[in-house]
Order: sequence, then structure tokens, then C-alpha cells
Amino acid sequence: MKMNDYAPIVGQSRIEELRHLATRLSGTVVQNINSTATGGGVAEILQRLIPLLHQLGVDARWSVIQGDDEFYAITKKFHNALHGNEEDVSEEEFGYFLSSQEQRFAEMELLGDIILVHDPQPVALIRRKEEKPRRWLWRCHIDVSNPDSRVWSFIRDFVIQYEAAVFSAPSFARQLPIPQYLMAPSIDPLSEKNRELPAADVEMVLSKYGIDPERPIITQISRFDRLKDPVGVIQAFEMVRKSMDCQLVLAGGGASDDPEAEDVLGEVRQRAADHRDIHILTIPTGSDLEINALQQGSTIVIQKSLREGFGLTVTEALWKAKPVVATAVGGIPLQIRNRFTGLLVHGVDGAAFALKQLLANPDYGRWLGQNGREHVRHNFLITRHLKDYLLVFLAIGRTGDIIHL
Repeated sequence: MKMNDYAPIVGQSRIEELRHLATRLSGTVVQNINSTATGGGVAEILQRLIPLLHQLGVDARWSVIQGDDEFYAITKKFHNALHGNEEDVSEEEFGYFLSSQEQRFAEMELLGDIILVHDPQPVALIRRKEEKPRRWLWRCHIDVSNPDSRVWSFIRDFVIQYEAAVFSAPSFARQLPIPQYLMAPSIDPLSEKNRELPAADVEMVLSKYGIDPERPIITQISRFDRLKDPVGVIQAFEMVRKSMDCQLVLAGGGASDDPEAEDVLGEVRQRAADHRDIHILTIPTGSDLEINALQQGSTIVIQKSLREGFGLTVTEALWKAKPVVATAVGGIPLQIRNRFTGLLVHGVDGAAFALKQLLANPDYGRWLGQNGREHVRHNFLITRHLKDYLLVFLAIGRTGDIIHL
């Protein structure tokens, strides 16, 4: 996509503003570093942002750290613990986290004038900070508002060595001796996952998976992760299904740095048993058109996360003007203004009640969906994310400058 293609959605003035900001970064190399090139929201965001930064003339790079199964098992524990779950992380595992990456970190080529490190997996790269003058940013995409104190203390010792930290929501901010920036994630409205599809394409995907387009469809699109609570979604659906005709779709896959996905998928299949109205779909990474069609073909989209960094599947559904039922955790309340852009819930009973309300009142659902789409247009599209990136890069790279817009 070209930058001008976004003008009909966000206005030409926003595009010109981005170009103006980007000129201030001429000659600056920005290197993003994370733990996976596919699967999960971070990789998906970078896949869209990097080419657009290039179009704006910003020399943006993307590097991925490598780890073995044990490393990713440990970082999954970190992930869950930082979200507030109880995890038993041993001293040996903390040590392995550091030692297993020591050689890989030493071999990684640092190309950027600004180094943007994403999430806990590569956080210890900051130990190379003194090699040559660079600006280091740590970007946290997960909810660390109530973390396990021991794991957070371990991660914090590295975070405070960065020039600044970037969080997705105000509630995620921590007591740190370094500057903190707010940068909500975003979706690309012109991507395969979010562009408007012809009705025939939607019907073809529904038919492929045996989903009846004539009956109400409740859908959750997520990795098979316990924090997404797919079993809780099934429980809520079963409560609704006792009195209202509907189908449930649980669709998603895993990420290369998530070793638990297969176990969770097995648990979900076992809980669903052979229920003919529950469709459990494993969608390969890159099947964006199918995900898009499933969301567009849905009557209601649900996101019953127990913890959530931001919840881009909520953003995607709102952009498609779908009524969304979601748990009031993490960054979801930034997107859903309860009873105006969607319905916020707590627990299985709350989710079931909200689903019944929307199934019984389709006009109310359409009203919520239209409000949700406009909320995303103004706050969570990739053009706003690009502006945030450019401003943070300018702020971190030119201490003391006044930036004139």
C-alpha cells in the first residue's frame, strides 16, 4: 500500500503531517528487535509499520532473536507472571534465560542509531549499550499493571538501563527512573485482514468451515492461550445456547515463541467434544483473508481474555462495525466504552448475559458496531501509530529539541 491510499480514510492532512515528521529523521537508522517474525500482535504490527516507515523515508530495520525450546518455555512463564499469574520461576531458569542468549546477543549485529527492543524476551540486549553511542527504547506490549514482583524485579533491572520505556496503556506504567511514553497499538485498515471483503468471499470461507451463514455466529479470534480463556468462551456459549439458536467459532493459531499453544488447543477440543455448533479452527499464520471473512461474517465478536496487553482482535472487530463483547482487562477498556462502542463484561455469567442481550437486540448491536468503527478510525489506525513512532524517535534522539509540527 502507498501512503496516499490512506488519505480517504484519515484525511490528506494526516499524511502530510507524517511526511513532515519523517524528514526530521533523515539519516537515522531505527532497529526493531523482537522474538518472533510470525504470530502474535507484535510481529503483525511490525510487518505493516516497517514498509510504511520506509515509504516515509525512515531507515527502519527489523531483527529477530533466536532461542531454543527451553528459552521460550521460560519466557512464556515470564509473560504469564508479568500479567499477574502465579508462576514458579526458579533461579536456574533466570540463569538460563541470560546464559542461553549471551552468545546470540553477542553475535547480533546492532545497526540502529535508535534500538527499539520489544517485550521481555530480548530485554537483556541492553547489556551491549556501551558498545557505541545509541539510543535504547524498551517497548512493552503486555499488561504489567499487576506483575509478579519477583519476575518484574528481574526484568526491571534491565528496563531501567534504557533511555525510555513505551507502554500501550496508562494503567500499565510502572515506577521507573526513566521517561515513559504511551503508544497504543493499531491495525492497518487496508491490510488483507481488515479491508472490506465482497459478500461472496465471506460466504466462501464460512462454507469451507461448515458454518451456517443463516444462523447467528459468535466468534473469538485468538491464539490458543489460557490467558485468552477459550474454555470460558465455550462455557458462556453453552449458557446462551440453552435458550437461543447460535453457533460458536474459536479460530486462531500459535506463535513461534509460545510453547503452550498445542496443549491449550487440546484442552479446548476436549471441552467442546463433538458439539455440532462449536467450530474450532486452527488457522495458519498468514491466513489473513480467512480471519477477515470470519470476523465480517460474524454476528458478534467476543474476546474473553483473562489478561490482555491490548487486544488487536477487538480493534479488528470494531473496525468491521461488529458488536463486541469483551472482558474489561488490559487495553480493552481503551477501545470499548461500555454500552457505547461495545459491551465490557466480567466472568462467564457476564459474557453470557451480554451475548444474549445482543442476540435479542440486533439493532442495538448495529449501533454499537458503528460507534466502534468510528472510535477506531480516530484512535487506533496505523497512521496514528506511525505518528507516535516518529514523535518518540524524535524525542529520544534529539534531547532538548523543540519539535515543530
